[in-house]
Amino acid sequence: MAKRVLVAIADDGGRGALRAALSEEGYAVAEASSGAETVDVAHRLQPDALVLDGRFADTTAPELVAALRQETTAPILVLTGEDDSAEQLGCLRAGADVCVTRPYSLREVQARVLALIRRVDLSNGRGQGGAEVEHLGDFRLDRAARTVHVAGAEVELTLKEFDLLSFLLAHAGRVQSRERILEQVWGNALGDRRTVNVHVRWLREKLGQFEGVPLRITTVTRAGYRLDRLEGQLTAAVGGGLSPAGVPSSSSPRP
Repeated sequence: MAKRVLVAIADDGGRGALRAALSEEGYAVAEASSGAETVDVAHRLQPDALVLDGRFADTTAPELVAALRQETTAPILVLTGEDDSAEQLGCLRAGADVCVTRPYSLREVQARVLALIRRVDLSNGRGQGGAEVEHLGDFRLDRAARTVHVAGAEVELTLKEFDLLSFLLAHAGRVQSRERILEQVWGNALGDRRTVNVHVRWLREKLGQFEGVPLRITTVTRAGYRLDRLEGQLTAAVGGGLSPAGVPSSSSPRP
């Protein structure tokens, strides 16, 4: 069965061009021309990926991404302004997977959509490695259910935050470069390395709200990130850069 892609763009010409380009790749393409229609179609269709332009009269791009995250876990690609870093960060924080700046090439969007869908397929097939359920003390990550709990309380993570944590945990104790993380989690090794930095920071903030999380994500200077399991130990804060004894780690904890 062909993968379903929802293209949501207000401009008829831009929407038609993307529809044609994605149809050439064998996707079944659905369309929407407003924010409200996008949410409605996403709810009914449950597409495998979404491509949207945030320039709608009835909503902003971050608001639309947040609304879509109530309807679907499918990867979302947002077309944003070249110099609008606030919009890009807002979309990523709301749950978008990647932002592509205008002007964009149709070939780039084709490649990005292919990579996003492939990454989901690999993730669903346990392509990132690791057991289906990771259980460390009060911490529990369920890859099948895509949930994380600490002492019974659910940690609310976005799609990419979960994929990032799942990937790092499956390769605990080993440094992962930003390029490798981009390739394995985002499906594009040539993406913006700052995307990884931002998601690591958000992941640290969310896990750091819980006491006794037996994990620590460390920034290894000029190399990348390493997640360490701290079984049988207590950590002051996942993002605090402290060892279990409260001694500053040798590597910087910041992105």
